[in-house]
Amino acid sequence: MPEVSDTAPDFTLPVTGGGDVTLSALKGTPVVLFFYPRDDTPGCTKESIGFSGALAEFEAAGAKVFGISRDTMAKHDKFTAKHDLTVPLLSDEEGSVTEDYGVWVEKNMYGKKSMGIERATYLIAADGTIAQVWRKVKVPGHVEEVLEAARGL
Repeated sequence: MPEVSDTAPDFTLPVTGGGDVTLSALKGTPVVLFFYPRDDTPGCTKESIGFSGALAEFEAAGAKVFGISRDTMAKHDKFTAKHDLTVPLLSDEEGSVTEDYGVWVEKNMYGKKSMGIERATYLIAADGTIAQVWRKVKVPGHVEEVLEAARGL
């Protein structure tokens, strides 16, 4: 699991709207990666709407923002259309990126154990190192906290 000051694990993933995003190609620009469990669930919807609503402010701070889950591109496209999301979503169907970032974890819901994505956010500095990590994210106030940290880079 990468920590603050580590080099962020590189990846190339498909993005809503078409094409791919390669993290190393964004070097020179701060990047926010928010990992979330599943499209169209209450917390994930609130978080994605929150980042979409603040996207212009992140861009003004010079940062790019991407949401990542293991949902398919088809699910991402439906989710984006249904909620008018502007934040780009990346599909990690194979799960390699969620593994590399240490967010694919065992969860315990109502006594039932299963594997899933732990809600987490990584702020990556322009030099490609991890500037800040939020684990086990609670959605209320999170977008504002990440925006403040991005402005501080």
